[in-house]
Amino acid sequence: MTGRVVELRSDTFTRPGPAMRRAMAEAEVGDDVWDEDPTVDRLEALAATVTGKEAALFVTSGTQGNLVGLLSHTRRGDEIILGDRSHIFVNETAGASVVGGLQLRTLPNREDGRLRPDEVAAAIRDRDQHHPRTGAVAIENTHNACGGAVLRPEEIADVAGVAHAAGVPVHLDGARIFNAAVALGVPAAEIAAPVDSITFCLSKGLGAPVGSLLCGCSDYIAQARRYRKMLGGAMRQSGILAAAGLVALEQNVNRLAEDHANASLLAEGLSRIPGVEVDPGRVETNIVFFDVAGTGVPAQAIVERASRAGVRLAGGATSFRAVTSSEVTRDDILHALNAIDAAVRQPATAGV
Repeated sequence: MTGRVVELRSDTFTRPGPAMRRAMAEAEVGDDVWDEDPTVDRLEALAATVTGKEAALFVTSGTQGNLVGLLSHTRRGDEIILGDRSHIFVNETAGASVVGGLQLRTLPNREDGRLRPDEVAAAIRDRDQHHPRTGAVAIENTHNACGGAVLRPEEIADVAGVAHAAGVPVHLDGARIFNAAVALGVPAAEIAAPVDSITFCLSKGLGAPVGSLLCGCSDYIAQARRYRKMLGGAMRQSGILAAAGLVALEQNVNRLAEDHANASLLAEGLSRIPGVEVDPGRVETNIVFFDVAGTGVPAQAIVERASRAGVRLAGGATSFRAVTSSEVTRDDILHALNAIDAAVRQPATAGV
């Protein structure tokens, strides 16, 4: 393996830079469980402002934020309507069911991540005593499993409109909401305006080492704070982590456009490798899905061959997800394309 490393498995591998580390070292802290950490207060106030909500809560992760967010909208025995490819349903270990006693009712996500408003409307339960109560609708933007697809504000509003007409709140898993905002050229608050609550991650493209924010109205966040405590998420002198979050929000949002450009470059290059299937036109943000079935080379062999060139990939049976971040440059993308091309062209009989 070369000394060079091109990390394409996820944007969660980003590490804090000098400015972020300095802010963490110099952070003013207190006990946040007693509401006495001024740096956490600043981060929560900024998060509320940028999402256009009344209040915000600093949580350990996007998964915890989504769980606390859904618990705060519902009561045990309620049903959540969400996409069958949503992160909450696929990747959050059934926390809403195990911890909250919530039933998950899935609807098909379209290839662009959308839920159809008419299908959401049809899935909302009536008041028959035999049925669970519809407690919330959950949507995702950008949509991870749909290639980082971006939902437009009007598309979110269409789903929120049918939910609100039935008295059902809407939660937005906005783990990469700032990628969506940059891609659309609109403020994150405009995207979040139709929903009742939103989570977003600091530890993905924004480059902080840990943490997410849950945002909503003041009463809702007060309830969420109790659930955070129940789940062990109250972190005492967490201003050290919140300081990194402030740098992430204040300095690292606009540069996400570079990640998007690099993802598009990656997709275009992959499309020229024989046997690799990818649609560059579907790449809207920093996530690229591609399939290698047509190469005749096992995905694991490609992973191992690319790794020897310093390119880190994560693949399934035949498909890959590659994610660009602040630690991946344009030159890194060109290096990765050469490594993947070489991995694909190496004869299968040559082993890994």
